[in-house]
Amino acid sequence: MRILLCNDDGYFAPGIEHLAHVLADVAEITVVAPERDRSGASNSLTLDRPLSLKRAANGFYHVNGTPTDCVHLAVTGMLDGLPDMVVSGINMGANMGDDTIYSGTVAAATEGFLLGIPSLAISLCGTPGEYFASAARVARELVEMLRRQALREPVLLNVNVPDIPYAQLRGTVVTRLGKRHKAEPVVRTLSPRNETVFWVGAAGAAADAGEGTDFHAVRNHLVSVTPLQVDLTHNAQLPLLRGWLAR
Repeated sequence: MRILLCNDDGYFAPGIEHLAHVLADVAEITVVAPERDRSGASNSLTLDRPLSLKRAANGFYHVNGTPTDCVHLAVTGMLDGLPDMVVSGINMGANMGDDTIYSGTVAAATEGFLLGIPSLAISLCGTPGEYFASAARVARELVEMLRRQALREPVLLNVNVPDIPYAQLRGTVVTRLGKRHKAEPVVRTLSPRNETVFWVGAAGAAADAGEGTDFHAVRNHLVSVTPLQVDLTHNAQLPLLRGWLAR
């Protein structure tokens, strides 16, 4: 089995090191990750300049681009064949609800999914994270589960693990994405050169966090596994729009 590892925190981040170490026993691992922290990069591709691929002393490859760049470059230009799976993470911090739209961690897994590869994004719900070993163990269990399945089509799973010891996890549940309130306003401040600058505000609190959501699961010390899709079509509005255009 061959697994491509990526993240959005950078090739030097502790989460990807934990993943590589734990998964090395069950698969041939290739790490291709951003050369620096690209959190919040979402699904962006770098189209205005060439990308470089370099290898670090620990054997990990790094790219001067986004998480999506890393997976796209690895699958379409670097590896001899398709990997059996793409695993992205372990992200330092949760990727739940609306966060998945902005997450580079989820984006890397999404790119693998779009290229026809079963993909998994895994995040540790704590900042700074303490129990990466818990998330790495969960990732390995899910990788082994997916390997045993006769998958008819690629899957894209978003996994969030509470930042607690593995023995304190209460199990794993399948969830839907919750929803946050809108983000806090941007923060206006002055730079050392007396220029007005803005910081993006903090994420809003959870608005839809009831039973069945990823927020509810993590709050109750459960691993949340949410299957994602990429089709953005608002199917319920198709008849409405057709009616407008028919007038």
